[in-house]
Amino acid sequence: AGFMDVSGLKKVHVTGPHASHVIDKAVTRNIEKLRPGRSTYACMLNDDGKFVDDCVIYRMGPNSFMVVHGSGQGHEQLTMAATGRDVSLRFDDNLHDISLQGPLAVTFLEKHVEDIRNLNYFNHMQTMLFDCPVMISRTGYSGERGYELFFCGQDAPKIWDMLFEHSAPMGIIPTRFTTLDLLRAESYLLFFPYDNSDMYPFENEKHGDTLWELGLDFTVSEGKAGFRGCEEHMRLQGKERFKIFGVLLEGTEPADEGAPLMRNGKQVGTVTVGMYSTLNKHNVGIARMLVDCAVDGVAMNVKNASGNIACKAHSMPFYDPQKKIRSAKG
Repeated sequence: AGFMDVSGLKKVHVTGPHASHVIDKAVTRNIEKLRPGRSTYACMLNDDGKFVDDCVIYRMGPNSFMVVHGSGQGHEQLTMAATGRDVSLRFDDNLHDISLQGPLAVTFLEKHVEDIRNLNYFNHMQTMLFDCPVMISRTGYSGERGYELFFCGQDAPKIWDMLFEHSAPMGIIPTRFTTLDLLRAESYLLFFPYDNSDMYPFENEKHGDTLWELGLDFTVSEGKAGFRGCEEHMRLQGKERFKIFGVLLEGTEPADEGAPLMRNGKQVGTVTVGMYSTLNKHNVGIARMLVDCAVDGVAMNVKNASGNIACKAHSMPFYDPQKKIRSAKG
């Protein structure tokens, strides 16, 4: 297991009689079905039906939510949806977040937090850790069983130091963000804007990708309508210009970030992130590729700076495809 400071994630509290309505307008999930103590992953779109941010939404109570998002336009989306509504939006820069991820995470936490093993995937609890009030969420960006620890800024140094001290005998160490690129490549975790057209722009088109292209259409709750970009999202189904898909490379040299993906001498895509796993013995990557190439087994090659590497298209995730590890109970 490893832990990292992810306090740079943006936390927005949405409270008041119209809180659920505001979030419902801004995101792709049906928030009314989310019960207190649960969270869900969702996307946000612009008027063109294109992805602008993703987020995890925590329901704290009947009229109280917390939206945690990254570097996209999540706060702006919520602000737009809140116009004229009886709701309060508060950006919380004092709520810090440490992500503790990996098979040993629960083994460590159960020494300090009662009943942590009964906290199910995408559930959260209010408790104490090292005599500090915390919210612990069964979420994370790793593809492993993991937890996120939320706490106020003044307790951050203590919690970090205690975590470092008490977890060291188990071999748990602070982890750098480059590790996440390794984990996300094999676990199909996208990272805005590094897999998006913001980084790899289209010719003669403004940037923006559909959920159909990114493989994130599963975040739209069945039958939901009325969220921003909904009509365009539905209209663009079947009009994909590319697909996010996996590549399985030969050998042990990983694909360069941004390496061209070639087929029959023509570029058919771009590898956005690659990694060779010494644990799982696979050389894999996430790529943007033409739709007709995004089929298991299609032969291509990656044009690295050092030379070409043979590869084939492969569905994702490569690791824990049934998500049984990250969602395990008990």
